[in-house]
Amino acid sequence: MSRHTLAVLVNNQPGVLARVAALFSRRGFNIESLAVGPTEEPSLSRMTIVVNVEEQALEQVSKQLNKLIDVLRIVEMPAASGFERELLLIKLDLTKASRDNLVALSAPFDARIVDEDDASITFELTSTREQLEQLLAIFNADWILELVQSGMVALQRGTSTLITPRFTQQRAEQA
Repeated sequence: MSRHTLAVLVNNQPGVLARVAALFSRRGFNIESLAVGPTEEPSLSRMTIVVNVEEQALEQVSKQLNKLIDVLRIVEMPAASGFERELLLIKLDLTKASRDNLVALSAPFDARIVDEDDASITFELTSTREQLEQLLAIFNADWILELVQSGMVALQRGTSTLITPRFTQQRAEQA
C-alpha cells in the first residue's frame, strides 16, 4: 500500500462530505487525513483526502467518486509537485517542564507561542507531517496536556490550479 493525496473539488452543499466519506468507508478504506473548506469560488469546496491504498484500489475509488453528482474534479497530488501542510496546536504542562526548556526544544521548528499562563504553554506549528511528528517525539508524553492536529491541506506548485478560469466560465454558462 502507498500513501495518496487527493484534491477533490465538490459543490458546497450539505451532505457532500458524508457521501464522500461513506464511499471510502463502504470499501473498507481508512481516510488518514481529511480537510475540507471553501475555495475562491463560494459555491465550491475543496477536500484534501489522504488515503493509504493500493494503486488499483485508488483508481476504483476515484471512478466511484466521479459518479457522485456533487464531485466535480479529482486530482492526485504527487508530493514532489506540491506543498503539504498541517497545523498542530499543543498545550504543555509548565508544572512538569520548564518554560525555557520547552521554548528551546520547539525553536528549531519555528513553533509559535499562542497562549501561556502559570501552568501551561500552547504552541502552534504549521509544517509538514514529518516535522510535526519530529516535534512531538521531542516532547515527553507527561508534558502534554492536550493536542489537536488538523488534516493536511495541499496545493500544486506553479500556476496549476484545481479551479481553472475555463472551468469557472463553463459553470457560469450552465447556470
